[in-house]
Order: sequence, then structure tokens, then C-alpha cells
Amino acid sequence: MVIQGEVIDSNTGQPLIGASIYLEGAVEKGVVSDLNGKFSLKVDGLPARLVISFIGYESSVRSIQANDLSKSIRFFLKPEDLSLEEIIIRERRADEQVRSLEMGKSSVPLETIKNIPALFGEVDLLRSLQLLPGVQTAGEGTTGLFVRGSSADQNLVQLDGAPVFNPSHFFGIFSVFNPDALNKVDLYKGNMPASFGGRASSLVDVFLKEGNLNKLRAEGGIGTISSRLTIDGPIGENGSNFIISGRRTYADLFLKLSSDESLKDNRLNFYDLSGKFSFRLGEKDKLTISSYQGSDFLGLENQFGLGWSNWVNAVNWNRVKSENSFFDLQAYHSRYTYRVEFNDPENGFDWSNSLGETGLKAIWTQKWSNNLQLQGGIQSSWYHFSPVDLSPAPNSAIQSIKTSPKNGVLNALFLGLNKDISPKLSTEAGVRWGLYQQIGPGTEYTYPNEIPNRNEKLDSIGYKALESMQFYQGLEPRIAFRYLINEQFSIKTAFNRNFQYLQIATNSSAGLPIDRWVLADRYIRPIRSDQISLGLFHNFDQDRWELSLEGYYKDLNHVIDLRNGAQVLFTDQVETELLSGDGWSYGIESLLRKNSGKTTGWIAYTWSRAWRKIEGVSLGQAYNPRFDRPHDITLVVNHEFSSAWSMGITFVYTSGLAVSFPVGTYRLDNQTVPLYSDFRNEDRFPDYHRMDASLTWRNPDKGRKWKGSWNFSVYNLYGRKNPFSYEFRTITNNDIRFENPDGEVFSTRPGVVMTYLFSFLPSITYNFQF
Repeated sequence: MVIQGEVIDSNTGQPLIGASIYLEGAVEKGVVSDLNGKFSLKVDGLPARLVISFIGYESSVRSIQANDLSKSIRFFLKPEDLSLEEIIIRERRADEQVRSLEMGKSSVPLETIKNIPALFGEVDLLRSLQLLPGVQTAGEGTTGLFVRGSSADQNLVQLDGAPVFNPSHFFGIFSVFNPDALNKVDLYKGNMPASFGGRASSLVDVFLKEGNLNKLRAEGGIGTISSRLTIDGPIGENGSNFIISGRRTYADLFLKLSSDESLKDNRLNFYDLSGKFSFRLGEKDKLTISSYQGSDFLGLENQFGLGWSNWVNAVNWNRVKSENSFFDLQAYHSRYTYRVEFNDPENGFDWSNSLGETGLKAIWTQKWSNNLQLQGGIQSSWYHFSPVDLSPAPNSAIQSIKTSPKNGVLNALFLGLNKDISPKLSTEAGVRWGLYQQIGPGTEYTYPNEIPNRNEKLDSIGYKALESMQFYQGLEPRIAFRYLINEQFSIKTAFNRNFQYLQIATNSSAGLPIDRWVLADRYIRPIRSDQISLGLFHNFDQDRWELSLEGYYKDLNHVIDLRNGAQVLFTDQVETELLSGDGWSYGIESLLRKNSGKTTGWIAYTWSRAWRKIEGVSLGQAYNPRFDRPHDITLVVNHEFSSAWSMGITFVYTSGLAVSFPVGTYRLDNQTVPLYSDFRNEDRFPDYHRMDASLTWRNPDKGRKWKGSWNFSVYNLYGRKNPFSYEFRTITNNDIRFENPDGEVFSTRPGVVMTYLFSFLPSITYNFQF
């Protein structure tokens, strides 16, 4: 006999993930609710008393009769009134860190993310993930993630299962994810399940939340540079619902108020719009449709314009075939486009490009018993990279450029197994088999001795649509073990292999909207990543505190880097500008987190190193990529003074970026040109550190429909001038701003000019809900 049901938040109608369900007096035989809040539990006899509990909610006890076995039962839990002694900041089981098989996985509850002090008051998902151990940033104000010594393009960022190629606004200062529309986010740094693949480093799995099942509701905020609004509610009376969320900046509106005429015609804005519609097709079937549209535009005096946009769509069908059998089918399409315009009568041009991925994924899950689960499936993805198209304006001296399109198909089979070998020992094993094929239409070039050289092209070969151009395949085994030393202490180890069939060719570690993506082809092989990790996990003080220590070693093959002086944006022979070789990284990550009480938060320290060795770069010797930052310390503290007042503080300290500074200069055509060493990234920026603070006031909840709060935050509290870039140039008259070519020159000298982005930066945001 099996009881089936669903656990739901009575206020929001959202499914509760990880709720505990067990028969009274038999806690050890209980189960937890899945991603849809659903569960199934075997019972030996009836009647029985069923207990449903979830952290921060009132428990529910219900008597189960024989007629309850023929249907799925909904259980609505009410949130508890949280006292000052028990402020919960997490949405998972108290002992999950110790008991689960997950290793290298991090989750930050959305309520915690919203309490973290933010740049311009804009709560940001990706910047919050940078506060976790093993995750580093490219520099000031950017949202690019560098996970365990890998570049940002080696992260798979997906929204409801659909990939997002550029997850940032404003050149990486903000992420594309509006926190009001999100349900949860998981970061996999190590033990990635076999159902995920296509990237060599990590997975950022973001889920949009579903709408309220009971009533129409709205929430939003008015901030320093943007405003947002989210509306959700039920559709009919059968359990269907919707949510629509939008956000837009108005920085360009303030520019029009400027007294500087050169600024009034500038444009600087972004917007994003997301929606999710969920439909109940019966007791066993659920259909969700998710969509995201976001766009950025930067325009300067009607002379220069740069815009880019994401369009992401996903359709998911979930079917509960039986109490132990589940089927999920997903279709998705993601498209990224950018365009650059330069209005000049002599050198004007219009440059555009787009790339996309369309896919289908099916997953079957079978539970054979309480300690054995099998999951298998197939996935097929089609990549299409449009030609780079640069069209000159009339009478422009710029030459027209158009590259060949790039297309690829990646098919994958995967199988995963979860097994409790004994009460103390559990394992998760899986394998993924990827089959990649580059297909036409396209053009392939040949070179002497099969070595790409821009000056020694022999011939070109044209391929028709769907014609095979290149084939790669690879097995990706994954295995993890967890040994439970006692109820509060466990040791885990894992091995993961991943293949990646597309990369970014760029000399910017921060990531730019116009970065060139390249597919695996005859000359560019797919990346292979092998990672082994070992960790110790300990909970204490009744699970109020968590302590973890993880070590890892990652080996990379066929990673690419640019030749010295490479030009990759407009060439149809991009392989001539790239070199490939090996990489490796290793590190130790420690995390101490407090989960409950008036004061919550964590402190993390990571020691890590990243290396590359590529023939033709740095004289063939090992060198550090720019994102190698050996020391990384983060501190996050949230404190509740009362039900109305709370505060948050974050502190970040990291080693400086690895860079190449000039070792001298020389004269060429009456100009001073910097001279660089043959060795790459031998120098470093100064160490980076910053403290942020915020104070939040919420109006007392007296049963009113309108609820509001004010958030006051300061980014870079003590005004640290962290360098964004250095410019090596000639300083005239000891004035770095000297620009008058007709002015009298008293002196010139070589100098270094540092640019920093943000110093002491206060902001205010009003948030509301009704």
C-alpha cells in the first residue's frame, strides 16, 4: 500500500521541496518531497497517522484511511511565526549536508540572497554565488563566475532547463535573473548528476517559481536605477497558475536631465521580462511553459550603439506513472544576439551576430525501493551560430565581412544510480555518453601539415546543409560515495568527467557581449575535464552550525587560448588565432555556516591555484590564467534586531588578478608602444577587498494587504579603490587628463593611470507586496 501526496505552502501555493513525510512513530522510514513537492510512502497497515513537517512551518498530522490510497492528497502547511531565537535561512533538511550524497553542491536560499547588500540596491543572484567557496569573480562589479580554476564559458547556466548564453546585464555588472521571479538556485561545482552535461566545470541550475494557487498577488520594488514588478495567481480552479515578472532600468532617463549636452542623447538601459504558466492536466500530469526575454542597449550621442539580448524558452511535461515511476520531457530553445552600430561617414558600419541552441530531453526515474533509485534518459541539442555579418555604411572605408555559419548536433545517453549500500555507506554512480557532430552548411580550410596558419591556407572545402564535417564522442563517468561516521559527521569523495563542445575565444576574462563562441571542429577539439574531490562534513549544536572542508584536483585537456596579437572577431579562419593545450587546478575550500538564531551567515576561505600549459604561449611554460587568485575570503552576516529591523554585512578579500604588465617601451612611427615579456601573466593587480552593508525596515504585519519595506545599502563601505584597469601611457604636464593638443607642454614622462569603478556607493530601494 502506498500513500501519494503533495506538500504545498498554504500562503503562496508553492510546492515545498524537501518536506519530511513519515508515519507516526516511524521517522526512520520517512521520505522527503521532490522538486514538485510530491512524495510516495509505503504503509504496512491502515488506518495510519501521517506526519508532514517542514522547517519554518507548522507540522500537519492526518489520519489515513483506505479510500485515501486511490488519490493524491494535498497537504497545505502554514508558515510559523518566527521568533528571534529561530530565524531559519535555509530551505532544506537540517542534516542534509551530512547525510546527502551531494558534494561540491551549494545552495543559497532566495531570502538570504535578498538580504545580502547589493550594488545600486539591485539584489543579484550570480554575485551572491561569488560569496561561496570555490567561486571567484573577474573583478569589480562583474557577475562572471570562475569555478574551481575554470573559465566562465565552462559553466552551464540554465533557466528551467534551458541554457542562457550571456547571463548578465550592463557588461556583467548585473545578472539577468530577477530574484522576485525565482524559486531556487543550485550550484554544482563537483559531483554533477549524469543527466547534466555539455560544460566542463559547473552547473548553475535556476528555477522560476510558480504562481499562487489561491489568489492574485503582486510584489515589486523601486530602486536607485531600476524598478521591478511581479504578478502571479491562479488560472481557473484546477490547480493551474501563472507568474509574470518584469524589470527595467531608467539610467537613460536621468541622463536627459544632465546639463552636459553630450550626455543628453546617450542611452543606457536594460530590461527583462519572464513568465511561467503551469497547468494541471490531471492527477498525474503537469505542464509548465517558461519564457525569458532580456535586452541591453548602450548608445553614445547617436554615433555609437551596442545592444544584445537573450530569448530563452522551455516547455516541461512531468508525469507520475506510478508511485515509484516518473517521466519528464523537456523541450527548449535559447537564442542570443548582439548588434554594433557606428555612425560615421568615413568609417561607419553595422555589425550583427546571433547564436542559439535548441534541444529535447527525456528522463525516466524508477524507485525500486527506499534505498535504490535508477534514472536514465536521452538528450539531443542543436547548435546554430550565424555568420558574423559586418556591413559598411555607404561611402565607408570599412570592408564588408561575412563569415561561414557553424552548426553542430550533440546527442547524449545517460544513466544514473543511487544506492544505499549499508546504513552508513551510500553511492551515486552514473555515466553519460555524448556523440557530437559538426554539420553543414559551412566552410572548412586546409593548411600545410594540418597546422592552422593565417598566411598558409591551402584550400577551402564547402559543405552542404546537414553534411557531416567532424565527429567526436566521449564517455563521461561519474561516481560518488558518502560514508556516515555518525549522525553529524560524514566523509565524501567523488569523480567526474565532462566533455565540452563549444568555447569562447576571448582575451577578456570579464566576458563581453561580443565574445566569439566557437564550436568543436577539425582543429578545435572538445575540452575534457576530469575532477576528483574529497570532503569532510560536520554539523553541530543541533544542526545550527555546518562545517565543511573540501579538496579537489581538476585536469583539463584541449583548452584554448589566444595567440599573441590574435584577432578573432571577424575572421573566418578563427582556428589560426587560437592555440590549445592543457590546464589543471587544485584547491581547498572551507565553509563555516550558522543556520539559525538572531544572527546567521557564513565565513568561507578558499586556497586554490589554476594553471595552463599551451605550446606557443609563454614559451611553452606553465602560466596562470587571469582568474588565478590563490586566496579568497568571504564573510556574510545577517542579523534580525526585531520583526521590523534587520541588517546585513558582507566582506570580500581576494588575491589580485594575474596580468601582463609592460616591461618596457619602444618607438614606432613616432609613437610609444609598450613592450611585453614572452611570459604571460607574470604580474598581479593589488589584492582586492571590499565591505558592503545594508539596513532593512519592514512595516509591521497587522493583517493589511499592502506590505512594504525600505532597504538602505552601501556598496564599498570604506571606499576602497580597487583597480579595474591600468593604462600605461605618457603623462603630459603631470596631468593625466591633459587633452589639449595646442596647449603648451612643459614636461612629459611615462606613467601608469589606474581606473576604478565604484567607491563609496549608497542606494535605497522600496519593496512592496500586496
